[in-house]
Amino acid sequence: MARFTRIEVALKAKETGIVPVFYHQDVEICKNILKACYEGGVRIFEFTNRGDFAHEVFAELTKFAAKELPEMILGIGSILDAPTASLYIQLGANFIVAPSLNPEVAKVCNRRKISWMPGCGSVSEISYAEELGAEVVKIFPATQVGGPDFIKAVKGPMPWTNIMPTGGVNATEESLKEWISAGAYCVGLGSQLFTKEPDGNFNYPQIKQTVKQSIEYIKTIR
Repeated sequence: MARFTRIEVALKAKETGIVPVFYHQDVEICKNILKACYEGGVRIFEFTNRGDFAHEVFAELTKFAAKELPEMILGIGSILDAPTASLYIQLGANFIVAPSLNPEVAKVCNRRKISWMPGCGSVSEISYAEELGAEVVKIFPATQVGGPDFIKAVKGPMPWTNIMPTGGVNATEESLKEWISAGAYCVGLGSQLFTKEPDGNFNYPQIKQTVKQSIEYIKTIR
């Protein structure tokens, strides 16, 4: 069962400004990544459903976050259908993110009052997603959809729309300024956050610092 309401999810996404997006099959690596992000100031995190037995890893992360990182709002991404959404809701997902818009996923989430962030690529899709109850919509892939100019254009006639770009956003002051200034509600950040050592292992202190700096950049920009 979700520990946070969909309103809390939306407000925290806005407050911190970044939503790390991550997948790995090793649960211990995932725990260390989650902890590094938490220590850097992240309070909302998207684990992605991208590998075999990903739901088992997510189940362990949910338990870990509840015990060790009590303010962390953990959600699941790359959800394409209603049965998969139901599975992750049963495992404690606080929000569901999708690369596409599927009204059946919206129904499942709305029945349980779970935040749903569908992927949209046009004004019509964004409007339909909001009609289905989405508080925040994801534009994906953000650069290919139209980049910051797309967000700016949408916010003109639809100033109430909350957009999270994912894909093409970098953890640099220049990139974050471009997206946030265009009107992005928050941004999804993936591989560019998760730096590695020369030996291929994740550099957790650097990840913590990058996360912290990214959040500070957004606060300054706003």
